[in-house]
Amino acid sequence: MGEGAQLRQAGADGPYEVFHTDCPARDVVDHVTSRWGIWVLIALRNTSLRFFELRDGIQGISEKMLAQTLRTLVQDDLVWREVEPTTPPQVTYGLTAFGQDVAEPLTDLFDRITRRLQPDRRPRRNA
Repeated sequence: MGEGAQLRQAGADGPYEVFHTDCPARDVVDHVTSRWGIWVLIALRNTSLRFFELRDGIQGISEKMLAQTLRTLVQDDLVWREVEPTTPPQVTYGLTAFGQDVAEPLTDLFDRITRRLQPDRRPRRNA
């Protein structure tokens, strides 16, 4: 029986073998589709935001998880980080060109879901 794609390592010049556990593209996909990664990318799709704006805008995320998610997305070159030397430091995040490219289909998916979501499935607002 032949070796499956998930068991082959790509050569230096070959395409990524995304089903292989050592594939770096697989790590980026895991980070993008993590519980909070997708929400950070969608939140940054139209504008850059400061840390506290992201924290307040993405309900349910803790500061620790936001910091970890942002650190990972910055390392993957999906998000850029700018620190202004003020007291306290102001840290702003935005999408890189790669991040914009990745966020576009996620935004499309998000928009398709929210357009077709039945009205009775929307969260009730407290008056």
